[in-house]
Formats: sequence, structure tokens, C-alpha cells
Amino acid sequence: GIDPHTHLAMEFMGSETIDDFFSGQAAALAGGTTMHIDFVIPINGSLTAGFEAYEKKAKNSCMDYGFHMAITKWDEVVSDEMEVMVKEKGINSFKFFMAYKGSFMINDELLIEGFKRCKSLGALAMVHAENGDAVFEGQKRMIELGITGPEGHALSRPPLLEGEATTRAIRLAEFVNTPLYVVHVMSMDAMEEIAKARKAGQRVIGEPVVSGLVLDDSWLWHSDFVTAAKYVMSPPIRASGHNKALQAALATGILQLVGTDHCAFNSTQKAFGIDDFRKIPNGIEERMHLVWDTMVESGQISVTDYVRLTSTECARIFNVYPRKGAILVGSDADIIIFNPNSSFEITARSHHSRLDTNVYEGRRVKGKVEVTIAGGRVVWENDELNVVPGSGKYIEMRPFNYLFHGLDKADAKYLSSLQAPVKRLKSST
Repeated sequence: GIDPHTHLAMEFMGSETIDDFFSGQAAALAGGTTMHIDFVIPINGSLTAGFEAYEKKAKNSCMDYGFHMAITKWDEVVSDEMEVMVKEKGINSFKFFMAYKGSFMINDELLIEGFKRCKSLGALAMVHAENGDAVFEGQKRMIELGITGPEGHALSRPPLLEGEATTRAIRLAEFVNTPLYVVHVMSMDAMEEIAKARKAGQRVIGEPVVSGLVLDDSWLWHSDFVTAAKYVMSPPIRASGHNKALQAALATGILQLVGTDHCAFNSTQKAFGIDDFRKIPNGIEERMHLVWDTMVESGQISVTDYVRLTSTECARIFNVYPRKGAILVGSDADIIIFNPNSSFEITARSHHSRLDTNVYEGRRVKGKVEVTIAGGRVVWENDELNVVPGSGKYIEMRPFNYLFHGLDKADAKYLSSLQAPVKRLKSST
């Protein structure tokens, strides 16, 4: 499997995720994921400094990995650095934040500039789609109402704000005529905007994450803070009904692949926000099992679809197919042996992440990864890991994936349709 969305050794809100590249990757291998793509966070806006820092963080990798690059500010230096990342560093995707006002968020003008630059480089534009200004207002409103617990997190950033940002990003990508990838689609509101765009022929990819597919927000109202806080993530887990709608969208092709957004903060780190939900840091192993249990066992998708949603489509989107995402001559020998008749209980007591909690605690799932082979080596067998620090390889990802095919013709057709500029006779008066 390939996980398109992780955050290992990431610094955020004064903390660093508890899983580094080695521990997070070891957990992923135990769950049947053999490659992941992590997000490089720039240092003071510098893509180069951020990339170099993440190279060091990944030195002890035990699994193959790639990098997306986040864009947290915009100027000519960043624009030039994007070209270096694509042409020299093997990065073919850039993430823009429409949320996190005061830190990562960029405005529409800069989003358009970023989309244009992505298009020229053949890189995929990605968005975290929430209306950051409205979320900021929603947070203030909750605090004024005395709602300071984890439930305030969900109440401050309702589905309509995810839907609004999703449609805005889609329209701006249509204006620029560049492909768009919407990360962690958590609501019906966002999913329906993606469905409309795809039906109209626009090149939009929607990525739900496992938590949004299988959980609902009822846990955020739990009376125990530690229990409630572990379900804080952005965008939030939604009310019951959204998860079923996302499952249906995944089964029918409206959404294309499944990530985790693994961004692991332990209960001590979550406790920073015990009196103010805005201070709770929010966030690999269970992905393959939960997608099987939720989607295949229920009859919503076939085994072939399972392979596509957890591996092949990701490899195609990020241009590493058929090296990854296939069992073919010349492909990397990344293989899992999956027992559909086995079952087990998910618990923090036995998972391989450094987290002291698990949002799927006590959930019994059908289907189990018995063996994981990564790069031709057996790394998981008989419930035991056999991983070597430093054995993971950085996988460079080429630009201009299949989503860019024919864009030049579409641009030419648009220009020929303008019937402009109009040649007018100059007035003699």
C-alpha cells in the first residue's frame, strides 16, 4: 500500500509529532503500507531549508518515501525554489493552506499565483480546504460562549466552511486550468463540490482519510478530556452520516484514494489545550485493515478496487507507477500477504506507533496483513517486525502526471474561443 498523506517528525503548535520517520514507518509496514509521501514544511518560508531539514529527519527511514512540499508564503524566491524542487529534488506536488490564519494560510491572490506556477512546472496543486478567516471567527465565537473543550473544535469549523473553501479552490483551479488535489475530504459538503466538478470534466482528485470514513464526531463530546482530545483533527471528524457518504463516494469513483493524515500527538501533548481547544495539537498503521473492513467486507468495493484505492491510483497520481503500485517485471518488490478470514482488535497496547492512545481503540476488524515485503525483504511476519534503520529509499517523483495530458490543447481551445482582442477603427474625431 501507499499512503499519500503523512506528517512524521513534524513541528506544529510548539510540539513535534511523537512518531519520527523510523517509528512511523515501522508502524506502517506492520499494517501493510510500503511507501508513504510526507509533507515538507518550509523553514521561515524557505523550501530549500525545509527540504534539507526533512532529508536529515528521514535518514533513519526503514521504508521508501517521497515528499510533497507545503507553501506557507509567496514571493519570487519561493517561486524560483519551486522550480528547483521539481527539477532537482524529485517533488511534484505543492500544498497550499486555506486555513490556519496567522501561520500557514495564504489568500486567494497568492493561491492563484501558486496554481499558475504549479501548472507551468507540471506539479500537482494540493489544498487544505477550510475557510481560515471564518474558522478564526468561529473559534472566537466558541471561546466567547465558554465552549473551550474539544467539542469547540468541531463547532468552530463546520462542514459548510470546508465546502466553501473546496468550491473556491476548484473554481480557481478551473480559472487557471490546472489539476487540483483536495486533501483530507471530511464532509459531504466538500465531497459534493468535487463530484460536481468531476462531472463537468474538471481534473480534481479527492482524498478522504481513514478517520473520516469510519468515525463520527460523537467522541468529541466525551466527558473525559483525554478521550475527547485524541479525536481533534483538522478538518474535524464530522457528524454521523458524513462518513457513510464518503464511503459511497469512494466506492463510486467520486473520491480516488485513501490517506491517513497520520499526525501523531500523544495525550500529554494534547493536554496543552485542556482549557482552550485552540491549543490542542491535532493529527498509519491501521489504514489497510480499516479500508478492507469498512469497504470490502461490507461489499461496497471489490478486491481489485481495494488495490486501486490503497496503492495503484496513488502511484499513478504521483507518477511513480509502475515502479510502485504494481506487481510487474521491473517494479519494486513491495507485496503484502493478506488474510481476509483473520480478525483482530485494534488497541494502543499492541500497535507499533509511539502513540499512547488510538482513535480506533477496541474496534475489531476483519482481515489482517500476515506478511509485508518491502523492496524484496520480508519486514513483517508472524506479528514481528524486522526493519533496518536507513534502509528506506527516497523516491523521486517526476512532474507532468497523466492529469496534465491534453491541458495545452484545452488552453489553445480557450484562446481561440475568445474572439478577442477586437480590432476597432480609430475615431477620426
